[in-house]
Amino acid sequence: MCDLCMKHGAGGKWYLNAEHYSNQIVEKYNLRDFLMEQYKNFEQISVRKVHGFNAVGMGYKLRIPIIGRIVKHTAEKMLHSTNPPTNPFKAEGHIGQVIPLEDAIAILETCAVEPIIEKNCMCRYMARGEKEACCINFGVMSEIIDKLPRFIPEKDKYFLTRKQAVERFREHNRKGYIGTIWFGPYPYINNLCSCANPECAGLRPRLDYGIKSIYKAEYIVHYHEDECNGCGACVKFCQFGAIELDRVRKKITINLDKCFGCGLCRHACKQNALHMAPRDETPGFEKDY
Repeated sequence: MCDLCMKHGAGGKWYLNAEHYSNQIVEKYNLRDFLMEQYKNFEQISVRKVHGFNAVGMGYKLRIPIIGRIVKHTAEKMLHSTNPPTNPFKAEGHIGQVIPLEDAIAILETCAVEPIIEKNCMCRYMARGEKEACCINFGVMSEIIDKLPRFIPEKDKYFLTRKQAVERFREHNRKGYIGTIWFGPYPYINNLCSCANPECAGLRPRLDYGIKSIYKAEYIVHYHEDECNGCGACVKFCQFGAIELDRVRKKITINLDKCFGCGLCRHACKQNALHMAPRDETPGFEKDY
């Protein structure tokens, strides 16, 4: 079980703790003003310096032995901070976790505070200038985004019922978009994202630079070898390189060290050979987050 779950989830999953979605947190930390300032200047955040560093040229900086360790330590300390939010231009207390479809449904059905909206993905907008509605927000973020036209979908439905939100997330999941849930900032949960590598600004720091910007899921993939016909469809669905096809045996092999537990591979398997198991019940991977 990840550290966040132990500290903030009452022994369960932190993102299923309804307290983190409450309007009381919004009022306590004055998050309406904080988030409005953050999101109306969202495109500038990556180029602003924090502690003397910004995201420009990050790969080069991280390859320098001493400076790289300092940058990584500073970034993780900031992202994992549980201090009250103070600066909207710092990603302080902004940490997430990969989640499979089942947990996303539980969030939308029981935890998310209405109104619920689906906005244009900010990662895609910043990375490629594309506007695609695939990220779901709730609570005060629905009010904030409603005042920022560039994030409001032009064609898709904007405000969603809980049932519609579940169907939209399911649709994106089946398409191959990784589900993630976020503190933003701690301790307020308001983002349920569906994105993909390399566009996702939450996944890239971890996958490219080893910065723990996001936790692996509370699950890990397993499969019934006898039911695998070696079609290889799941290999293409895995964005973490955890699944390979053994063409001699005509079976897949799974590298559990690389598995993030997103569950997307299940959508590709027509044999239903893949299933999710709790990470903390998988010997050797109980603490692999």
